[in-house]
Amino acid sequence: MGHGAIGLADRDGLAGAPRFFQAAKKAGLRPIVGAEVSLSSDSFVTLLVESREGYRNLSRLLTARAAKHADLKLAAIPERTGLGPGFDEPELLKGLVAFASDVSTIDSLTPLFGKDRSFVEVQRHLTRESHDNALGLLDLADARGLRAIATNGVLHAKPQGRRLVDVFTCLRHHTSLSRAGRLLSENAERHLKGPSDMQSLFSDRPDVLRHTETLADRLRFTLDYLGYRFPDYPRPRGETNDSFLRAITEAGAHRRYRPYHANARAQIEKELAVIAKLGLAGYFLIVWDLMQFCLQEGILAQGRGSAANSAVCYSLGITAVDPVGMELLFERFLSEERGEWPDIDIDLPSGDRREKVIQHVYTKYGPHGAAMTANVITYREKSASREIGKVLELPDDMVDRVSAQMRRFEWQDKKDTFDVRLERAGVDRRDLRLKVFARLFHDIQDLPRHLGQHSGGMIVAQGRLDEVVPLQPASMPGRTIVQWDKEDCADLGIIKVDLLGLGMMAALQDSISILSSTGVEVDIAHLPPDDPKTYAMLRAADTVGVFQVESRAQMATLPRMKPERFYDLVVEVAIIRPGPIVGQMVHPYLDRRAGRKPVEYPHPSLEPILKRTLGVPLFQEQLLRMAMTVAGFTGGEAEELRRAMGFKRSEKRMAEIEAKLRAGMG
Repeated sequence: MGHGAIGLADRDGLAGAPRFFQAAKKAGLRPIVGAEVSLSSDSFVTLLVESREGYRNLSRLLTARAAKHADLKLAAIPERTGLGPGFDEPELLKGLVAFASDVSTIDSLTPLFGKDRSFVEVQRHLTRESHDNALGLLDLADARGLRAIATNGVLHAKPQGRRLVDVFTCLRHHTSLSRAGRLLSENAERHLKGPSDMQSLFSDRPDVLRHTETLADRLRFTLDYLGYRFPDYPRPRGETNDSFLRAITEAGAHRRYRPYHANARAQIEKELAVIAKLGLAGYFLIVWDLMQFCLQEGILAQGRGSAANSAVCYSLGITAVDPVGMELLFERFLSEERGEWPDIDIDLPSGDRREKVIQHVYTKYGPHGAAMTANVITYREKSASREIGKVLELPDDMVDRVSAQMRRFEWQDKKDTFDVRLERAGVDRRDLRLKVFARLFHDIQDLPRHLGQHSGGMIVAQGRLDEVVPLQPASMPGRTIVQWDKEDCADLGIIKVDLLGLGMMAALQDSISILSSTGVEVDIAHLPPDDPKTYAMLRAADTVGVFQVESRAQMATLPRMKPERFYDLVVEVAIIRPGPIVGQMVHPYLDRRAGRKPVEYPHPSLEPILKRTLGVPLFQEQLLRMAMTVAGFTGGEAEELRRAMGFKRSEKRMAEIEAKLRAGMG
């Protein structure tokens, strides 16, 4: 369109800022950060960030507003924020510029922000009301000696986006499209417009457009400059993070490895070098400290997932599986090439013991130094169908039948048209409401519905976390959450630790306690990995109550798989998952394992990647390495593929990454 910058102002928060920031960078635009802050009346003020200090102030202001559960009056901002007595008013608003579009709010701006940082917002939407309102605001700006800026009050990117805005308006007001009346948009003018369109709208006042461009050029802060720091671990005098991590890793390795053999030494040396190069020693120290707290409190804790591929994590007591003996790939956990943050998930006994660990983190780092990550709940098939059906006043049984045919993510047969699906659903395909339903169903997919709480992701910061991201109270007492989800945080270099509750961990801890009372001591890290009686029970599918291999599908597969070693169990758990099942990889693997089919590779370059799984891709890390090998993906592009394939799978993201894969393989 010819714009060089674009701004996003969510109402009373910065929830959309990270994804907006990433999208703007990708498009070559400078993203302007800000928020619309609700006032005690029906009005609001838009605050845009001019500097890093301004961002910190805005984040703290939004945090305080959320904690108070009350609207703010402009004149009372300092006293209502909870920032403490004697807080200097100009300091709170420093680094921010403000604009508004109603008289009472505009008159409150100048005393607080001064004329240099106060603006009058003017919009023209080709209606009589907006035209008259714009003229009044321009006269007001001239009378007060303030500059007017032109915006379009954008609610949708393109004109056709109005239909979805109207749906959201109906949902917000608990009504339907046929009953909404004047609640709906008068026209589709509130879309992104190019410079020529804006010049036409303000041909009588070109100074307004000049003021807008000048302000945009002035707002140079972006989320590249958040200033987030991971907490400094209180290491002994004379030690650096790297030297202290090396010391406790070496001590732990001597306890774990009996004896501490050459292969383990070499692997640990390799991992410590990568950790030092990436500057992550402090992160490992903080997680180790958390595990030490669990140990002292008698709470069974164990790292899960890719952290089990790290010999350093094993030596620190974070995980209980020897990755050297199991020949696990460290690069699945941490890779200099991929350039992503490590992700250590810690399983804890569900219930009070887990909550004790979470509250310990809040206590240790303070109410402004720790919070849980949010979970951005997006519209999926069921929620989209149900809510669009309400707005269109469709019968519930019709919505159920049609939505069952609206499978969201799959490689579709071109002959499988929407009309064909309507026939399968047993509804009248001539019903125009169903055409509208299908269009809205497609448009609403992956859009945010509301902000929830992540199951266990925790962030800690050096200093005030509420200066990095706004915090808000969680629905559960005693907890706060940030407004960003785990991917948003990772994109902006904010590291989290997952503290997950698991019923099986509670059962294990209780079992170990019972055994201890009989004089039998159990060390999970030194259970024999090749116990023949255990594998005999597994081959007989005698696994009721055994975590990960107790489902009917697992019990049906174990006698066919005939596991003999630990890696066989790794494969066993992996193949009974939606990906390998839908991808029809289970039978080819079992046939090759039993010798019924030969081991083959799609391409010779893939043999090193697929050799351990007999030429059948079963693990996510294999797919990432395949993309890097055959499509020339960089580490960052491979990480993009991993995210696109994640739980919240997006059809749009998968289509984009498929195009990249095909281009790379061509």
